[in-house]
Amino acid sequence: MRVVGTSGERDVSRRMVSARTSERAFFGVSVLLFAAGTALTIVGCASMSAMGGMPMPGGWTMSMAWMRMPGQTWPGAAASFLGMWVSMTVAMMLPSLVPMLWRYRQAVGRAGETRLDRLTARVGTGYFLVWTASGMAAFPLGVALAAVAMQWPTLARAVPVAVGVVVLIAGGIQFTAWKACHLVCCREAPGRGRGLPADAGTAWRHGLRLGLHCCYCCANLMAILLVIGVMDLRAMAVVTAAITVERLAPAGERIARATGAVIVGAGLFLIARAAGLA
Repeated sequence: MRVVGTSGERDVSRRMVSARTSERAFFGVSVLLFAAGTALTIVGCASMSAMGGMPMPGGWTMSMAWMRMPGQTWPGAAASFLGMWVSMTVAMMLPSLVPMLWRYRQAVGRAGETRLDRLTARVGTGYFLVWTASGMAAFPLGVALAAVAMQWPTLARAVPVAVGVVVLIAGGIQFTAWKACHLVCCREAPGRGRGLPADAGTAWRHGLRLGLHCCYCCANLMAILLVIGVMDLRAMAVVTAAITVERLAPAGERIARATGAVIVGAGLFLIARAAGLA
């Protein structure tokens, strides 16, 4: 006669229930973070849109993202920009980051569900720390370029052409081996069949490594967003779609090249329009 409900069977059952609970929590938290990042980004974009921008020589408008508000200090302006940048990158990168975090969880293996959740959180934190650092670098650069454009009207008139050139170069980068290398790292990390130690140090390093590869891979696409309009929801949605599709869809390298062809065409159009040829 078979004995049902042995200690071993109960342990297996508890582990299965714990694993399912951890999986639901992982995807639930991911959805909540994406929703929060999207909501904050929409609010930030609406706020920027309400303030308008500064008309510049050459027929373009300077974004208020690169300026201080009345009574605002530069540290305050930097903090405001960084807050918008973090919420924006959370909304833009989470759709492609979640599969990478899932592969990490599988690579770590049986670490105990509670510990696995903590390790996954460390990977995500390390990843977004890299993106936060990129925002800290982008703000002073944008402020400096804005100051030059405001002080030199001749250079300001050349900005529309410069925007087209940036977009053109960004499209060309989509065809390079450098882009392909970092795209493969983003699509396959931590590697098929590869295990990772279940410790905090490895989790931090893995998150930072993912963030660096992602920043390198997306640098050209994010440059388009910065020059077209850092808080433009339409541009943001297009760049997010391009990043997500080339990361997650089959044949990502071919998709990246196809995206590059479209971007090159857009860059040529912007240059021609700025030169009065279109």
